[in-house]
Amino acid sequence: MKYDRINKELFIHNRKEFVAEMDSHALAVFNSNDIYPISADSTMSFQQHRDIFHLSGVDQEESILVLSPFSLNKSHREVLFLKETNEHIAVWEGEKLTKEAAFDTSGIKTVYWLSDFDRVFKQMMCEVDLIYLNTNEHLRASTVVETREDRFIKKVKESYPSHDVRRSAPIMHHIRSMKHKIEVNLMQKACNITKLGVERVLGFVKPGVWEYEIEAELMHEFLRNRSQGFAYTPIVASGASACVLHYIQNNQQCKDGDVILLDVGAEYANYASDLTRSIPVNGKFSQRQKEVYNAVLSVKKAAEKLLVPGTMLDDYHKEVGRLMESQLLKLKLIDKTDIKSQDKNWPAYKKYFMHGTSHFIGLDTHDLGMYNEPIKAGMAFTCEPGIYIPEENLGIRIEDDLIVQKSGAPFNLMGEIPIEAEEIEDLMNA
Repeated sequence: MKYDRINKELFIHNRKEFVAEMDSHALAVFNSNDIYPISADSTMSFQQHRDIFHLSGVDQEESILVLSPFSLNKSHREVLFLKETNEHIAVWEGEKLTKEAAFDTSGIKTVYWLSDFDRVFKQMMCEVDLIYLNTNEHLRASTVVETREDRFIKKVKESYPSHDVRRSAPIMHHIRSMKHKIEVNLMQKACNITKLGVERVLGFVKPGVWEYEIEAELMHEFLRNRSQGFAYTPIVASGASACVLHYIQNNQQCKDGDVILLDVGAEYANYASDLTRSIPVNGKFSQRQKEVYNAVLSVKKAAEKLLVPGTMLDDYHKEVGRLMESQLLKLKLIDKTDIKSQDKNWPAYKKYFMHGTSHFIGLDTHDLGMYNEPIKAGMAFTCEPGIYIPEENLGIRIEDDLIVQKSGAPFNLMGEIPIEAEEIEDLMNA
């Protein structure tokens, strides 16, 4: 890992939060992700399953966490099972966690090697009536590929058919939506690295550069600051490509007079940042481009003030829609006739602003969270309105990451990243 060791108090706290919501006479199991094959003997870089990381800090393949808070054997109330390390593994793959290092990372005292799992797990299952199994229940999840967690669930149901089953996902959605101060600091670090990348790009962009060159500049800056790289597939979309919401080809030349939509963010210690800025290729917005830019910025500034405790996200998105409607009227992109004849399920403003304004952010870019419950202090959201005008080859989106406060506007983790049109122009022409 490139990042500094995280204070284990975070993971101790997170386990307490999970256990507090478990039924009695139960245990819960969390598995690492697989290392996914590509072809031949090639694999993708390992990415830890965010749930086991959230609860233990263990960032290593083939790891298993078992929480059994009602166990009569006190040493089995929190147990880690790890891939056994040895000199051969150290030579070929590098250092793996020892039992002592696993404790320093997680705060979990009982650590077994994986070879002991079946024996110890059987003992633990004899003491409980039900088991919490972990499934991916994110609203956007694609669950076609069978995961290590999926295989484990099949095995448990076959081996222990008399045990009742509960879902860990609702608890994880709840506790991961609330950010501990240590998590906020890690997210701030990710945002600070993103800031360095943006500043680098503002001094690099000019007519004739290629989108992939901008991507390379960002990657360079992220890696040299102890990030693993991008928190998600970067969008570097110039001209008409900015109107394609998930454009990731990044293979076009940036032309004089166009605007580049940068939707990029560094990760740090598995925590995501998610930023969008729209910048002029030649360092100067046209009058029309600036009008659209400032309209989006106006909506963003008003929208983020709505991210306060007690607000329902559905109501929030509707109110942002009304804010956007007002700006689109001013820009003459829609008129009152469009509004009168609009489909209530697809309002007129959706022609130019067709996506949501905010999503949870944290260990995942689109993080877990309770979308049907009121916003609470300590939650983290993006705020990212946009206007997309294909007929003008112009797409503008502006996005920051925010932490909801007990009172007042949320705290902006990206508050020091240039955002005003004139500020961007000044930095590009410095």
